[in-house]
Amino acid sequence: MEKVHIFTKKLKPTDISHALSFPTLALEAFSFPEGAHTMRFEAVDATDTVWGFDLSTRLTGAYLKPVLLRSSWHLFVEQKGLVPEDRVAFFMETLGEADGMIRIRYTVRAQRNVMVLMGQDVWVDVEDLPLFRPLLLTVCMILGAL
Repeated sequence: MEKVHIFTKKLKPTDISHALSFPTLALEAFSFPEGAHTMRFEAVDATDTVWGFDLSTRLTGAYLKPVLLRSSWHLFVEQKGLVPEDRVAFFMETLGEADGMIRIRYTVRAQRNVMVLMGQDVWVDVEDLPLFRPLLLTVCMILGAL
C-alpha cells in the first residue's frame, strides 16, 4: 500500500476564488468514464474527513485544462481557511483488488508555509497550525537569543 504523490500546487488567488487549476499530467491518476469530461472522486484529509471533488476537462480546444470545479472545491477552501500561497497536495494509494476491481484511495493535504529554516520552507498541515504556533514561538525565542 504505497502512497504515490500525484501533485502539489501552491495556490493562486484564482485557485482560491474560483476553480483549482489541475495539472494535466495528474489526470493519469484518474479514470474518467468513457466519453465523459467530468468525474467525481473522494479524497481523505489529515483529519480523516472525506471530501468529494468534481474533476472536469474542456470539451473543446487544444488543451484539456483540467480543474476541480468550484462547486466541490470551494467548501474545502472555506473549511480549511486557505489563502493564496498556501498549497495542496494530492496522493493516491492502491488498497488492493476485490471482484476484479482495483481499489484506490485518494488523500489531500492543505498546508501553510510557516517559516524558512536553514533556507528551506517549513510547511505545516493547516489542521496542525493551532498546535504548531506555541512551538514556533519557542523556536523564534531560542533563535532570537542566539
